[in-house]
Amino acid sequence: VQLQASGGGLVQAGGSLRLSCAASGRAFSRYVMGWFRQAPGKEREFVAAISWSGSVTYYTDSVKGRFTISRDNAKNTVYLQMNSLKPEDTAVYYCAADPFSTVVHTTTSAYDYWGQGTLVTVSS
Repeated sequence: VQLQASGGGLVQAGGSLRLSCAASGRAFSRYVMGWFRQAPGKEREFVAAISWSGSVTYYTDSVKGRFTISRDNAKNTVYLQMNSLKPEDTAVYYCAADPFSTVVHTTTSAYDYWGQGTLVTVSS
């Protein structure tokens, strides 16, 4: 499984960005997908995750109501729509895939494949 994240950039506080993660593999529609982020000097943390069907989603508390995770299984792509961005959202954002479980996990250890990361910088 190969993952390619894109869509990061520089945005002012209050602005929006949409991250995309394109995945290889015919079985993408069976993967649980997640987004994580890592700010400078901090550990990688969970942001959002989605079940293979899209019917189940989880978010970390700090992004609830501002971020939306979604997926298009026909395009082998998962998205993270980020609205009302704050300077504390600045981080490298990673997408991750769990091809082996039907449970939506929120821990880094549950995901087996990772994209290369895309940098999101929110200026105040």
